Amino acid sequence: MNKLTEGSILKALVKLSIPLILTNILQTAYNLTDTFWVGRLGSVAVASVSLAFPIVFIIVSLGSGVAIAGSILVAKRQGAKDAEAVAHISTQTFFSVLTISLILAIIGYVLTPLLVNIMHVTPEVYNEAVAYLKITFLGLPPLFVYLTFQSLMRSIGKVKLPFYIVLATVLLNLVLDPLFIFGWRDIIPASGVKGAAMATVGTQILSAFIGLFILFKGEQGIKIRLSDYRPDFNLIKKLFKTGVPVSIEQVSRALGIFVMVLLVSHFDTVVLASYGIGTRILSFIVIPAFGLGTATSTLVGQNIGAVAYDRVKKTIQLSLKTAFSVLTFIGLLLFIFAEEVAAFFIPGEPVTIKESAVFIKILSVSFGFLGTLIVLIGSFRGAGKTKISMILALLSVWLLRFPLAYYLSYHTDMKQLGIWVSYPVTNTLTALGGLLLLIRYKWFENIE
Repeated sequence: MNKLTEGSILKALVKLSIPLILTNILQTAYNLTDTFWVGRLGSVAVASVSLAFPIVFIIVSLGSGVAIAGSILVAKRQGAKDAEAVAHISTQTFFSVLTISLILAIIGYVLTPLLVNIMHVTPEVYNEAVAYLKITFLGLPPLFVYLTFQSLMRSIGKVKLPFYIVLATVLLNLVLDPLFIFGWRDIIPASGVKGAAMATVGTQILSAFIGLFILFKGEQGIKIRLSDYRPDFNLIKKLFKTGVPVSIEQVSRALGIFVMVLLVSHFDTVVLASYGIGTRILSFIVIPAFGLGTATSTLVGQNIGAVAYDRVKKTIQLSLKTAFSVLTFIGLLLFIFAEEVAAFFIPGEPVTIKESAVFIKILSVSFGFLGTLIVLIGSFRGAGKTKISMILALLSVWLLRFPLAYYLSYHTDMKQLGIWVSYPVTNTLTALGGLLLLIRYKWFENIE
């Protein structure tokens, strides 16, 4: 059994965080590879894939909650050194997620024309988006199989293995994308946008088979047993009770991104471009915070399972200090070099560079609080208190950011500055609210 319940907390956090951060960076590279090759096909192809992304993201967010719930329960049993329970929970989680993925794949495939039609796009974009989405939905089961494998491995502290698998699939996708998009001699026909989806699904299938092989072999700390496939309805009920708030949290964030884009889209091109640059930088900045938050979740879960509450508190305190310090330092650097960073993304556009720099500076002042919030969410999630994480997400996006951004940008003279300001205000207030809950609410007690 993996031991994260004794020894140096700092060392454990570093050993868990670094592979997780690198994995997240690779996932970003995976998406950038698709964007690069599809971009060679023209604006219709890019629009088709861009349209499909939020739909797929929301569907994946809906289904991934149970996988995360399984990892939370496994982490606790791992900390308690209960190998039998680890195997049982892992098996039930695997078959539950597989069932959910099959249902979502069928529903998504059938409803694809309707989902795309809602977007009111041109016929060219419609046809390409429908073709891309249908293939993508067929790839949901292997995608969810791998996500489950990744979550379960992470829960027992095995984070290097998923990193190596993601690295291999990123490199493979780099080769498969142009082959399937543009074709190769008379052997592989050119498939355009569909080719990008085929390449992605191909790498997902490979990842799923590798994950399945490892889980069924059982040499990495978790063994899936076919003899244990019969539904344990009490456990499945617990998985859904823990997982549904996670799904709601993730879907609310996905929809939040969508509505913020709607707000910005009513301004001119300069503002829209500035928003795109700022949020892209933000997506890179949060990668280390999410890595640390996920590592904290694993350590918290295992140490609660080991009934080591004092170690739980020390882990959270250290993670919070680290996240706040590191992201505040990054924020300071970005504040100083905001214009240089903006110019890197959009050279030769002085007006856009200036507006982007304003947004980057405003964003950067609350990076420390954003890191704090992400670690808090990881802490609550590791303890199985996923409703608190859900509440923080809903509070952040729907009760604070969107209403504030809408009011300041449309009903005051601040205009786009109101949208920019809504980010640091939301990050700060939500982080402070989360800290208050952490201090006042004995969330680590009465853990099942």
